[in-house]
This record gives sequence, C-alpha cells and structure tokens, in this order.
Amino acid sequence: MERSIKINYQVLQRSELSEEQLRLEVAALKAAEGAYAPYSHFHVGAAVLLDNGEIVTGSNQENAAYPSGICAERTALFWAASQWPEAAVECLAIVATNEAGRVPFISPCGACRQVILETATRYHPFPVLLCGEQEAFLLEDSRQLLPFGFDGSAL
Repeated sequence: MERSIKINYQVLQRSELSEEQLRLEVAALKAAEGAYAPYSHFHVGAAVLLDNGEIVTGSNQENAAYPSGICAERTALFWAASQWPEAAVECLAIVATNEAGRVPFISPCGACRQVILETATRYHPFPVLLCGEQEAFLLEDSRQLLPFGFDGSAL
C-alpha cells in the first residue's frame, strides 16, 4: 500500500513578512555574521523567539574535525533552553550566506531537524521561517520538517 505525506508551507515575499518575522530575520542575519566557517564559507544564522519575548541567536561553528562543529539552529535552540528552560519557542528563523551573498533557500540539516522536533515535543510545535533574500518559506508546524521523526515514545 502506497501512502504519501503532505507538507504545508507558504512562500512569502519579504514585503509579506510581519514585523516580528522581519525582526527575527534581521537577528538571524546578524548572527550569521558571527559564524566560524573557514572551511565551507557557508555562514548560517538562526534566531529563536521565546514566549518570554527574548530573541536568542546562534551561528554555525565549524571545526577541522567536521563532526565536532555545530549548526546555527542547534546553537540557538540549546542556548535558549539552557538559559530559559521554562520558555517555549514561538518561532525559529534561519538565514544563510556564502561568498556570493544571501543564499536563496536554506533548510536545516537532519541533526537540526531532530533537535527542532525534540524542542517542539518539549514545549509545543512552532513556526519555522526559512529566509532567502527575496522570499521566505514558512512552515507553521515545525514537526513537518521531519516526518517519521524519532521521539521519546519509543524509549
């Protein structure tokens, strides 16, 4: 029996983003400037809005031993949870730049998708904004990034 999974998302022009979404995009872009990416030259920034109003940012941090680095999304989500463990994530925005400028589309890696799923399980599902220079992809439910994700129910 064949089945399919449908993922709903919106494609928004920058002019359609809310003030809050634009604020998160700007924060993520600023965070990308702090990335340590001497090997890939791929700078990623993430901004997390918490329900207490805090905006927490993170950037990717590479390492010559590649598995030892960490992505922007995990940097931001882990820092937010360590500083405000009771504050739920309300939105996550991600941007990326390379030597040519803004990347038109950015999507989290598998490890980040797993952490995003765990964060949604810990608190509640939240929107994810994947920001390019001209448009952004908005997923209203962060869990859609990882269909068939692994959660604690199997443990």
